[in-house]
Amino acid sequence: MEIKKLIVGMVQTNCYIAINPGTKEAVVVDPGDEAGRIRSEVERLGVKAQAILLTHGHFDHVMAMEELRDGWGVPIYACEKEAEVLADPGKNLTGQFLGGGSALKADVLLSDQETASLAGYDFRLLHTPGHTGGSCCYYVESEKVLFSGDTLFQESYGRIDFPTGSGRQIAESIVKVLFALPDDTAVYPGHMGDTTIGDEKLYNPLASYIGRL
Repeated sequence: MEIKKLIVGMVQTNCYIAINPGTKEAVVVDPGDEAGRIRSEVERLGVKAQAILLTHGHFDHVMAMEELRDGWGVPIYACEKEAEVLADPGKNLTGQFLGGGSALKADVLLSDQETASLAGYDFRLLHTPGHTGGSCCYYVESEKVLFSGDTLFQESYGRIDFPTGSGRQIAESIVKVLFALPDDTAVYPGHMGDTTIGDEKLYNPLASYIGRL
């Protein structure tokens, strides 16, 4: 898997293009804004988008999704427990941050541990509530890759003060779910730089909860 990162939108969200170099197919993760730029990059790379994956429903991760879906004719995937956040402008924050409100909807809702086979890879959804109630990560075991959204950051973690957020849940999601992955798993977060599970078990503030939850 080859991974291209684009930093998009007003809060510098990481949008990822996950590419299968053999088939020239790709999956776009968290198209937060700048649909034209994302589309141009996919064209420049010479790949064909197969799907869009959302780690959660906040505006800065979803605002390009409908334009790209309509243009490419591909499905949007999200966690089944995030449907409420996507549909509610007060919870997806489009009302608060964009001056208007958008009710959004994914085409395919996955449950915890369910796998979507896309572009020649198996993307396993890990339900990781805390930043939002339906936040998730996508784990590609064969590539040792995790797209962590706003759950796990480099030496940090996502905000818990938005609707449906929970400090207890994000700690449990990171310590019990994500820290159970192999240490050499590459982590691609929703903001800031890349990291690994091993590094986060050493340096993340929530590492102090290992063995205590």
